[in-house]
Amino acid sequence: MRPTSGFPAIVSALISADPGPGGPGALPAERATPPQELGHYLQEIRVKKSIYATALAATAALALAACGAAPEDEEPAAGGDETTASESTDDATEGADNSDFLACVVSDQGGWDDQSFNQSAFEGLQAAVSELGIEQADAESQADSDYGPNVDSMVQQGCNLTIGVGFLLEDPIQAAAEANPDTNFALIDSTFSDADFNPVELENAKPIIFNTAEAAYLAGYVAAAMTETGTVATFGGLQIPSVSIFMDGFADGVAKHNEDNGTDVQLLGWDKEAQNGSFTGDFENQANGQTLTEQFIAQGADIVMPVAGPVGLGAAAAAQAAGDVKIIGVDSDWYESTEYGAIALTSVVKQIGQAVQDTITESVEGNFTNEPYIGTLENEGVGLAPFHDFDAEVPQEVKDAVTALQEQIVSGELVVESPNAP
Repeated sequence: MRPTSGFPAIVSALISADPGPGGPGALPAERATPPQELGHYLQEIRVKKSIYATALAATAALALAACGAAPEDEEPAAGGDETTASESTDDATEGADNSDFLACVVSDQGGWDDQSFNQSAFEGLQAAVSELGIEQADAESQADSDYGPNVDSMVQQGCNLTIGVGFLLEDPIQAAAEANPDTNFALIDSTFSDADFNPVELENAKPIIFNTAEAAYLAGYVAAAMTETGTVATFGGLQIPSVSIFMDGFADGVAKHNEDNGTDVQLLGWDKEAQNGSFTGDFENQANGQTLTEQFIAQGADIVMPVAGPVGLGAAAAAQAAGDVKIIGVDSDWYESTEYGAIALTSVVKQIGQAVQDTITESVEGNFTNEPYIGTLENEGVGLAPFHDFDAEVPQEVKDAVTALQEQIVSGELVVESPNAP
């Protein structure tokens, strides 16, 4: 299921001016709405999902019948999105000629340079092109109204495999897969469902999902161990499972440190039990991330984990300006992927690029299946990045505790639970 355009206004509300257990004050009044329970909007999007899926499937089928493969000089997809194709590189592996295989990806709104999950997916595509000698096409989405046209554009170009990057592309990827059973599809950060949100298996569509709660648990433990003020914080872009799962794990990691060490570190921005917290309502507006983080800092937080794509860069800017606040990155290693490495304590990493590359390779080799890929600590699909510049500041006993916790999670002795887990 994909949220409707009204979704941010319904479930991605910020906490009110009263800090409470969940988080800081709201952004300016025109951005804030009271928190709502998910059940309030389910009925509406059940209907909209069904209508959307049917319409998109029909559009894709008609486009194929009328046009076939799109010409190379085809205009960009609707919404100002740029669709590009490139030849295979000279670095392709020797052996079979794969130059007739077209691998395609469609971004979420962050774009290919978001220093987050979109960029990681694009790098995975490029690695596959280099290694396999295939061709690529891609489309960047500027708004949620671009998702359907962009996926349809990939279908028209004759893509052998189309990968949608992000939870918000569930509906268009699912509709395209149902309308084109002889073409392979994959979706990052979500599975597929029917109009009543019951799980659906599609023979030609593979979910690529990550149990980031496991790695975020370790990050929460580290944050609680390293805070000097006794207060840490987290927030999200949209309240969707692939975001909230980070926050669940982080909250449990903080609680674990408190339990094991007799501390009372406070977490702002997320109440796991209530599934309620602070969200900016988008993944684009860095100013919102900066404002929210400034509010966290004003309440004493000295370590912040933003789970909001490019919005998180605004949080990092606020942390850097404060001078004594650290950031925990998400998706990629922020020490390497952003300009804020100097304040990045660590990062909760999702190996999206490798998963994309592996999925493309499977498809090229004729081994594509619809079996979900689930990234975990055990298979190294998720993990905690190094401490980099802060390595000398992290006590050895904290490092040892994190190593022990990771081993317990991998062995199954410790299960990190989240209602948002895959």
